[in-house]
Amino acid sequence: MSTDVDLYNLSPTAHLLIVGALIASMPLAWVWWRSRHVRAGAHASEAKRQRYGLLVTVTLFLTFDLILFGAFTRLTDSGLGCPDWPGCYGAATPLGAAAQIDAAQTAMPTGPVTTGKAWIEMVHRYLASGVGGLILVMCLMAWRTRSQRNTGTTESEAVAGVSPWVATFTLFWVCVQGAFGALTVTMKLFPAIVTLHLLGAMVLLALLRVQQIQVQPAKAQPAGQLSMGLWVFLVAVFVLVWVQMGLGAWVSTNYAVLACQDFPTCQGSWWPAMNFAQGFEWWRPLGLRSDGQPIAFEALTAIHYVHRLLAYVVLAGLAWAGWRLRQTQGWHMTGSLLWLAGGWQLLTGVSNVVLGWPLAAAVSHTGGAAVTVLLLTGAILRARRDRYVIPSKVPLS
Repeated sequence: MSTDVDLYNLSPTAHLLIVGALIASMPLAWVWWRSRHVRAGAHASEAKRQRYGLLVTVTLFLTFDLILFGAFTRLTDSGLGCPDWPGCYGAATPLGAAAQIDAAQTAMPTGPVTTGKAWIEMVHRYLASGVGGLILVMCLMAWRTRSQRNTGTTESEAVAGVSPWVATFTLFWVCVQGAFGALTVTMKLFPAIVTLHLLGAMVLLALLRVQQIQVQPAKAQPAGQLSMGLWVFLVAVFVLVWVQMGLGAWVSTNYAVLACQDFPTCQGSWWPAMNFAQGFEWWRPLGLRSDGQPIAFEALTAIHYVHRLLAYVVLAGLAWAGWRLRQTQGWHMTGSLLWLAGGWQLLTGVSNVVLGWPLAAAVSHTGGAAVTVLLLTGAILRARRDRYVIPSKVPLS
């Protein structure tokens, strides 16, 4: 059984890196093919910027997909489908670990190790390595672009230029994510580690969105500038969204979704019995307190209900921010999308409760959180960039 497995077995590392390189090569080939029509008369630095922007967008899209697949992996209880790291029983694929998986599945047919769960877990690792490969290429491109950048760029070009420092931090962060992924397995789904792993994935998504905004040329005449008050409010909502995502991850990793199976009340009460001290004890194993005793049901109720209460605040903030953005020239679409994201989160969140945590609703809830991060990151950065950009002078003809 999995207790006899070495938690870290680096023997399949080379094979996994090859798989990641092959996965990364497909979107890279598409980026190069898609950008082959850059005008022959375009400046070399501009061509590189366009190619880099396309690579960032593709990587962001695949990272979003990876977050959804990570949620699917967690929600299907496949996180321990391979109980070691980075391979599966020391093999690069579940095929090479078929005997060990069959033995574990025979001993515990509904346990954490089955053939299906092993494949789900390993596919997640393959995709993660592919995204890591793309981010490595992005970092190398960013530094090469910087070394070849002309010194006579205008201010607007500089604001919209490639930042090798952000790219380097993104590469560092994806390595941190890999470490948290390893700890998720070797520490047996330790709630704090899994929560940080999910939040780290959202940070990675935001970092890619930052680079996507940076590489887009700023408009010489922005369609509409936000007031400082509205910009600060967006930042405040953004902070609340991160707190709420942390609480949501804590709900999911502690399997506290079904502690309340009615809405808007919980267990038929507006204030059910809750144990906050146990519920928010940060460093403890899954299902246990730090002293090894089982966690009380009231603790799970507290975890769930706090997440629900803050959701009302976040939804109100998104609704008001969306309304204000819709009143501002050039921001109508962003405001509407914030409304849609908030409504989606409300719909999927309630569905998780009243429908018994269906897989589609649970994965969609994570996706809605990721979309909200993208929308707010983009709005905050675009508003700040366009607020301070100096329009380029157009010579009179």
